[in-house]
Amino acid sequence: MRYMTIAEAAERWAVSLRQAQRLVAENRIPNARKFGKAWMVPADMDKPADLRRKRTAEKSLSSDLLYVLAETTIPFPSHNPDSFLNNVKEDRFRLIYDAELNYLRGRFQHVLQCYRKTEGDDAVRLRAAPMAIAASISLGDNRTYTEIGIWLKKCIEANKGSAAAAYADQSLATAAVSMIAPNMAPEWLKTGDFSHLPPPLRYYALYLRAKYFQCIRQYDLMLAVAQSALVFSSPEREITATDLYLRIICAIGLNIQGKRDEAGRRLLDTMRIAIPHGFITPFAELVTAFGGLMEQCLQQEFPGCYNTVMDQWKRTWKNWVTFHNQFTKDNITLILSLREYHIAVLAASRVPYSEIAKQYCISVGRLKNIILEIYEKLSISGRDELAKYVF
Repeated sequence: MRYMTIAEAAERWAVSLRQAQRLVAENRIPNARKFGKAWMVPADMDKPADLRRKRTAEKSLSSDLLYVLAETTIPFPSHNPDSFLNNVKEDRFRLIYDAELNYLRGRFQHVLQCYRKTEGDDAVRLRAAPMAIAASISLGDNRTYTEIGIWLKKCIEANKGSAAAAYADQSLATAAVSMIAPNMAPEWLKTGDFSHLPPPLRYYALYLRAKYFQCIRQYDLMLAVAQSALVFSSPEREITATDLYLRIICAIGLNIQGKRDEAGRRLLDTMRIAIPHGFITPFAELVTAFGGLMEQCLQQEFPGCYNTVMDQWKRTWKNWVTFHNQFTKDNITLILSLREYHIAVLAASRVPYSEIAKQYCISVGRLKNIILEIYEKLSISGRDELAKYVF
């Protein structure tokens, strides 16, 4: 089959380039294919009918959102992610990429500044919402988080059954799994039914599905979903935030299966992709999931970044605790100190006492006394009961 570029199609159909791009984003051109970063359409394709028909406000928002997604989900080049910004055509799209780069680097205030600049552009605001939610949690900014949540719920109500509503719902699902509040996850995420999601949303939905399985401690399924989603990624050439998180989830799953060496290799491979560009947030967010392996890998390969990653974890952890308690109505993170909670997570994950003691530079005997104190505070007697509290 012969193909033509979007620019050639726009000229042939006598429409603007943006209109032709929007047709591709709306999946209205059969057999359109993406070669590298460019979309191509069949050379004999006629202009889709009713291109200029009137649309409702709801459909217009969904149409613009799909166009925004098509323009803002292009991977960064792995050799120099920042160079990508120079090639972004529109300021509204540059805002999204700027927010994503700064989120990965832990510059959360900058992310919220980008989000506030989207006021009046609902499609771009929707696109930025998941990053803004995560940034507000990391900063402990409950006011901004609440404002975003209210706005997303209004979008869902005003645009029922649309791509805009689906994306808003997906953004709220991001908060639920990030806070380890699986009961607040939407039904479609629990069942894995993505049929209502437009194709551009489904890859990220797979990441959320893997996170959901992590929340409910079904680690084999978590690993299977993450590995399946990563089949088509190309880290040697391209970087996306979702890819980085999926790779770290794979490492978590392998670590829980007892394959610590393989988990370490996967984690180091991901660090080598991300950390040279300053992308530390995915690692800082998941320190507690590895039972000391994260720290070990950092000290081995990136000792100069060790304090940077751990300092970000310490800064954001207390804010995560506050949001977690708000979401789950659970007060375990108020009963235990930060150190005790971290030890509890490691113990519940079946990390050997000798490794936990080594991480905290204490004797195994002292560690056992701390764990007994944790059991006493929670009125429990063993690791199985502890897992019900911390996961």
